[in-house]
Amino acid sequence: MTDAASSLLMGAVAMASFVAMLFFLRHWRQTADSFFLLFALSFGLDAATRVILGLWRIAEETEPFIYLARLVTFGLIIVAIVQKNRPTR
Repeated sequence: MTDAASSLLMGAVAMASFVAMLFFLRHWRQTADSFFLLFALSFGLDAATRVILGLWRIAEETEPFIYLARLVTFGLIIVAIVQKNRPTR
């Protein structure tokens, strides 16, 4: 894949993640449920990392930091799901 096509695809995925973040933020404001806030944070972080990957050439030494951000993103989603499915007392 060429650099231009890769950057275009990163931009499209970043935009989709940003729209998903706005969607979850709207539902969080209506319900005040932390599930929606955690999902909004995870999609916002994903959008930010996609923009960084699309705009800058990442050196091999700094590449693990991008994957660390993705680990945090998926960790937030897991925390939200586990928290939502925990039985209430």
